[in-house]
Parts: sequence; C-alpha cells; structure tokens
Amino acid sequence: MSDTGDIDQEEWEKSAPENRESDGPFDEAEANPVRPYIDLGGVKVLPRDGLQLRLEVEEETGRVVAVGLDFAGSTLQVQPFAAPRSSGLWHEIRAQIADQIQRQGGRTSERDGVFGPELVAEIPIAEPGVPGETRIARFIGVDGPRWFLRGVIAGDAAINPVAAEEIDDLFRSVVVVRGNQPMPPRDLIPLRMPATPNDA
Repeated sequence: MSDTGDIDQEEWEKSAPENRESDGPFDEAEANPVRPYIDLGGVKVLPRDGLQLRLEVEEETGRVVAVGLDFAGSTLQVQPFAAPRSSGLWHEIRAQIADQIQRQGGRTSERDGVFGPELVAEIPIAEPGVPGETRIARFIGVDGPRWFLRGVIAGDAAINPVAAEEIDDLFRSVVVVRGNQPMPPRDLIPLRMPATPNDA
C-alpha cells in the first residue's frame, strides 16, 4: 500500500499563518495552562459569552466526528486530524473539497484569508420545493505540528467581513490535542463529550 515514491511526490508544504504559535490555533504545548478550556478530547475550546457548543455524532457508531460552535449568528464546525510531522494536508484536502462540491453542482473560489488559502463555496441546498437555492460556506484549514485543523464556517461570517472577524478569532482560540499515540495521517483525532462537574 505505501509507496515511498508516491509519498515523496505528495509532500505538501504546511499551510499556516506565520503567527500561529503565538496567535493560534494552538498546539496543546503552546496553550495557556491556566485558561478554563472545555476539554473535548482532540480539541479544547475557550468558553465565551453567547457560545453554544454542539457535538456531531455518527449515528451507526456513536462516535463524535465534529465540534459545532454557534456564535454571533454564525456556525463554525471544527475537526482535528492527524498529519505528518514535516508536511501538511490542507493543500491536498482543499482541492478534494472543491472537487466534491463541484460534483454536487456547487461552485467554489479560492482566496487568501487570515489563515492562508481558503475556499468560499456556493453549495446547493438539497431540499424539496427549494429549487436552485444555495448556501455560502467558507472552508479554512491550518497545518500544525503533527495535526491539521479544518473549519467550516456558515451563517453571517461566511458573507459579512465584520462577523467573519469574530469567527476567525474563535477558530484561532482552538487548541488541538494531538496526543502521542501513532495515527495514520488524515485519521480524525478522537473527540469526546466534555466532562461535567455532575459526572459521577
């Protein structure tokens, strides 16, 4: 299965803002240890007024597959993935997302954002009685040390620059907990329900 020639060809450069280590998204080793993060396993999220947290669960397995953050009229979905130590995933994954959306009949355009390249997508809404309706979403990604964090932004922050700043700041505050366990690149870093003070 693993052909070293193919791996060398697919060695993508990491994609991350120059100030990632100081401004985020953070690796667990870079996060402020005294901040009151909500621990969700593969990611930690900083609570803030008005933030609603949703965990997206796979029906068949009961596995948490994404974290949804509703804030200020927008939605940010985050997923952390294992990545190679020296190369990144975002350049390749971005091309795959664009291809998938185009096959669904949608359109994408790429632009430079605060985190580097991002995709703005016009996605068809598959609802009966709503012909030709689309929704706008922004796909962002950051390659960190041995992890890749993907974000999908919908709502006000997908179209309004002022709202986008608030959601970009929220994405920047996420901490990725890669852990030391060996994982193939692209595997989802395990997520879990947060512990609560009432847990017995």
